[in-house]
Amino acid sequence: MFFSKQISYLGVDLGAHGIKLVEMKKEKNRPVLFTYGSSFEKKNIHRLFSASERSMDDLAQIKTSPVGKEMKMIENPQAQDPAQVENYASELRAVCKMCKTVSKAATASLPISAVFHTVINLPQMDKKEFDAVLKAEVKKLLPLPIDEMALDYQIINNGSKNQKVIVNAVSKKLVTFYTQVFTKAGLTLEALEPESVALARSLIGRDNAVTMLIDMGAERTNFFIVDQGAPITHHSLTLGGNKIDAILQKALGVKVEEIEQIKMDLFRYHLGNGKNSLEKEKFLNLLHPVLDPVVKQIEYGFDVYLRQAGNEEKRPEKIILTGGAAKIPYLAQFLSDKFQMRCFLGDPWARSVHQEKLKPVLNEIGPRMAVAIGLALRKIV
Repeated sequence: MFFSKQISYLGVDLGAHGIKLVEMKKEKNRPVLFTYGSSFEKKNIHRLFSASERSMDDLAQIKTSPVGKEMKMIENPQAQDPAQVENYASELRAVCKMCKTVSKAATASLPISAVFHTVINLPQMDKKEFDAVLKAEVKKLLPLPIDEMALDYQIINNGSKNQKVIVNAVSKKLVTFYTQVFTKAGLTLEALEPESVALARSLIGRDNAVTMLIDMGAERTNFFIVDQGAPITHHSLTLGGNKIDAILQKALGVKVEEIEQIKMDLFRYHLGNGKNSLEKEKFLNLLHPVLDPVVKQIEYGFDVYLRQAGNEEKRPEKIILTGGAAKIPYLAQFLSDKFQMRCFLGDPWARSVHQEKLKPVLNEIGPRMAVAIGLALRKIV
């Protein structure tokens, strides 16, 4: 008998609400779910390398403004604390042990707030000249000196007179921190990807339609426009599941520890009956402090995208929701009515093979695991 060695890939999302992990095995060129798991200890990795609440993109905009030319990014003192590395490494080891992972090679996500993102339009030119011109253009925009940042870029719309270049950059110190965490956890960090890239892979795949992806996490809600499978724009709001929890806790008069179960019950009841124990309008009005900023950010994101050169005639076709806070009853229908386009909760498991009996559990945790799933799929799809 001859057996081929199965190859597996590990995706690790170090999110604000704990570590999410997914391992996929490659069988007959298809991704097959091997194991998954998560922790629930709150993390602040996106704040480790900035004492500010602002994202890298915010800091870059301040730097290029007249009043911000002398602005410097203030590093959080905790970033140099070896105990922080061990803290993350020990939790990652514990999750791997609990899930009984096999692979030692991992791909991890970079929090959007830690990633500088821009799109640059350049004329066609040879490779040697291109690198120098791109570096000169990006250098003007970065929030940190270019020697302190690791850069990655992707060219799209190639073949015309101009080429659109998507640039992502991250602090080299953050890259070092991640590498140390994974090494101490007994893993090899093969690659780092922005959350947006992993989400596009798990939720959109090869679909070339212009899509708005909304990732509602515990502390932040991120908005991405994906075109031809590549995230083109992204913006963030500092609000998410924690804000929703606070509103529900105050309205329902319950304890903090009861909120998570109440949200799960509300979502299940909403799916099963098309109704909610709270009237629809009352429920949506209750969440107005969250929904109103979300609507305005979607409008702003579409406006920014359609103003970019070459996008004037394009039209967004759908909105996909993901993240732990995205399962709010009525949210998808509310946004669909507001923007007159399809809006739905994405299924990150749709591009992988898994046991049928796991579907109810996977559907429930899917929005929280979407980034880790996309990372695990990186070398398979």
